[in-house]
Amino acid sequence: MSIRFRSVLMILMSSALFFGFLHLFVPEGVTHNFERLHIFLFNLCSGGTIVLYFTENQKKASKKVILFCLLAVIYAILAFFEHYIPAMLMSLGLAFVVETVRVKKFTFFPVDFFKSSVPVSEKFHQASLLCLSIGLVISCLVILNNNYLGIISFPKLKLDTFFLGFSFPLSLITMSVMFSFMRDRTEFKIQNSKFKKLHTVFRAPHSAFLKNAGFWSINLGVIIFFLFILFEKLVLQLVVTTILFLTVIMIFYLFCGLGVNIQQKNFLASGMGFLLFTSVTGILYIILEFFPEYYAGDTSELLLKLHSFASLYGWNLSGLAVICRHRDFPIRLHSNSVIIFHWITVLVLAPMGIYFRFFAICAIFCYTVFLYLIFSSKGLKLQT
Repeated sequence: MSIRFRSVLMILMSSALFFGFLHLFVPEGVTHNFERLHIFLFNLCSGGTIVLYFTENQKKASKKVILFCLLAVIYAILAFFEHYIPAMLMSLGLAFVVETVRVKKFTFFPVDFFKSSVPVSEKFHQASLLCLSIGLVISCLVILNNNYLGIISFPKLKLDTFFLGFSFPLSLITMSVMFSFMRDRTEFKIQNSKFKKLHTVFRAPHSAFLKNAGFWSINLGVIIFFLFILFEKLVLQLVVTTILFLTVIMIFYLFCGLGVNIQQKNFLASGMGFLLFTSVTGILYIILEFFPEYYAGDTSELLLKLHSFASLYGWNLSGLAVICRHRDFPIRLHSNSVIIFHWITVLVLAPMGIYFRFFAICAIFCYTVFLYLIFSSKGLKLQT
């Protein structure tokens, strides 16, 4: 990835968090929904561009990747200013670009999902692209329905709520990277009897079964969960989120046991920590909905913000950072120190920034520093 392209991505990602706090600094009476830019600039503009760049696997960003990035920024601006007709056309154009990249890499119909011979990392990769293109088409339909036709009426089918769905393709591409670093079985020799059970669990074909089970649980679980949100089925939402939580624990367990011991593993393991945190906050948020007297208070807002920050700027960013520098690893970066700095920024400074402008400024500054460290650290020349 060229320095210029990295710089563009860093600016987009930094701007995303900036717009997330901008409402604290604008004069009263300003009604613009800066949350849309906050979500779009990270999930769609930055994340979607990185997914396409990673799929094409070229040293430099291709014309399609650059086109997607430009159209995504225009789409974000149009949606922000509520110019919905050109925004709908733009979303369809973006979906077309994604599909041309996906079909060239894979096939039009995702038959690989049902083949046991296809690596799970490839399945997650194609699912990420497919989810991105489908999400863009559905967003067009949601805009058409909510603002012009009004055929379907669901209280939860709000445009801003749906736009959060663009985070899911980033989760899937991060899963793809994680699974690509997993071996089919453990290769260490057992020197202590207490590891015998662990060795048996990871021995093929058990690991292959667990990997595929994780793939289907994640994808079907999120789709079903979204439907339960639309129909406001709280109990079923709680059941699905619990299943997803257990699936994440299983995948984390597999990754720790089967993951190759390289620098990227530290960042991805940290990302899984963020994902587990989002699972817990998501479950707590749903439980809180059973108690309206607490749900309407500040507790639910804090939980939702913690969930959002950990998901976007913790879990998803960990995967995107590894993808952006995948050709450069190992890089000159003290992984553990940077990871701790990352956690403090996302789970301490950013949530406090919701209530205090000073911490909002600190969060934006530290987040930008973190991005700079990730994007600017030089690669190490391996000795041969």
